[in-house]
Amino acid sequence: MKHTFAIVLAAVAAAAVFAGLVHAVLVAGHVSEPAASTVYGLTTRRLWATSAALMALLGVAVGGLALTRRVSRFGTASVRHAAILGLVLGLIAAVNGLLNVAIANGGPGTGNGVVGGAAAFVLGLIGVAISGLALARSGRTAFRAGRMT
Repeated sequence: MKHTFAIVLAAVAAAAVFAGLVHAVLVAGHVSEPAASTVYGLTTRRLWATSAALMALLGVAVGGLALTRRVSRFGTASVRHAAILGLVLGLIAAVNGLLNVAIANGGPGTGNGVVGGAAAFVLGLIGVAISGLALARSGRTAFRAGRMT
């Protein structure tokens, strides 16, 4: 019971930190004020932001798998290759999210995809950090084993 409570509490804390970081990106981009009239439906920029956020989420997942060294279950890919893939996915998603927020001319509800862009930026940076840590760990283990590849 205590273990489940600790996991739920950690998940709620992580969601609160994530929401706070997304709001901080929106404030820094001067697009945190909601729109006077809301645009419904999928716009081109919302699609761009959503795809960048999904790419960032994939980068976090691949980096997390590389960090826990469970990549070999999914094929012959090495931990190093998975870490590089997570790093590239996170970097591309972070740049796309930042570009989306930078060129937006309104806040949430305008159809510009600023919330998705901010989420992609934050998740992309998290993916880069996790994948970079996994890449550093894989480099140390290869060096210790005598392999310089």
